[in-house]
Amino acid sequence: MFSRALRTSRAAPLRSSAFSKSALVKRTVTTDAASAHADKDAVPEEDDKPFTVHLSDESFETYELDPPPYTLETTKRELKQMYYDMVSTRRMEMAADRLYKEKKIRGFCHLSTGQEAVAVGIEHSLTKEDDIITAYRCHGYALMRGASVKSIIGELLGRREGIAYGKGGSMHMFAKGFYGGNGIVGAQVPVGAGLAFAHKYNGNKNTSVVLYGDGASNQGQVFEAFNMAKLWNLPVLFGCENNKYGMGTAANRSSALTDYYKRGQYIPGLKVNGMDVLAVKAAVKHAREYATSGNGPLVLEYVTYRYGGHSMSDPGTTYRTREEIQRMRSTQDPIAGLKQKLIEWNVVSEEELKTIDKEARSAVDSEVAEAEKMPIPEPTPKNLFEDIYVRGSEPQHMRGRTLEENYYY
Repeated sequence: MFSRALRTSRAAPLRSSAFSKSALVKRTVTTDAASAHADKDAVPEEDDKPFTVHLSDESFETYELDPPPYTLETTKRELKQMYYDMVSTRRMEMAADRLYKEKKIRGFCHLSTGQEAVAVGIEHSLTKEDDIITAYRCHGYALMRGASVKSIIGELLGRREGIAYGKGGSMHMFAKGFYGGNGIVGAQVPVGAGLAFAHKYNGNKNTSVVLYGDGASNQGQVFEAFNMAKLWNLPVLFGCENNKYGMGTAANRSSALTDYYKRGQYIPGLKVNGMDVLAVKAAVKHAREYATSGNGPLVLEYVTYRYGGHSMSDPGTTYRTREEIQRMRSTQDPIAGLKQKLIEWNVVSEEELKTIDKEARSAVDSEVAEAEKMPIPEPTPKNLFEDIYVRGSEPQHMRGRTLEENYYY
């Protein structure tokens, strides 16, 4: 399932190879989180001085597209920040896991433990003027877009100080440049195309990053959005987070074509090692430059893995083996992979890395503790009805079932 494949700079078009013998061969990029390399003698002493990292030849596969460069310019400071960001995201998700099991978080809760490299790599390749929209596995994206741990956990707990006033929960989070967190499977994809349309209409040199899961890839609105984006040549990066399983179903049981980066057909595609944060950054940086240069949309596929179930109500072990999960945790973990490289390249010492770990975990734990102390909101009509209309545009009253239930603003 996680076999290696040789780099191909240009895949054959879907129309000519869909039913060929070669098309039946299962091929995928590596999911090795520590596949990049650098000459440690060329790594500078200064934190902000750029140096070159060489990515694995198995980082990408392409469809009707030349591959991104297999080198990436970065700095010590950025690498340390990437590591901090991934540790923070995982620590936050672990806190959510605990709070759910303690029955302090109720309802749906979808965690992204194991997929941290995708959210962090994407964020480090964009500007704050670019947009991101995703599905319900959204906590890490909200954090990367600038939301605080306190506001995210507060939202999960249903607190008034949560990022959506405690009314959205796990699946509905929003921040500047981040349009959710969307609970309807695949519905965020046409909305993301609309965000890209706005950028083109306003003449912005920005992109919209639209994410959906392999389970949502067969939804009709996904293909409708592909069609409009290509017709209008929109600067949108559609991206399938292929974590191998939908809701209790392996990808090959639900999809006739599991090369999701080829699903655009008339849109070029790029498959990425989603366990290597550096490969993700390189791919999205290249894709952003492509889309904002007037070339139109791309379809990306981030090959990743989630350690938990589809949601907290899913044990995640009835349709895959515990051995598979443990193998991925022990050999392909994105945080452990970057950690190995930071030490190997002399970016940090083991002691410095322990300090970064401690700082990230301490900061998250502190904000989680603050969120737990937030008061539960008063169950008043004012709180119930306040967010139906844009503030200042409310009508005189909102009708209830009876005259006594009418609410007057």
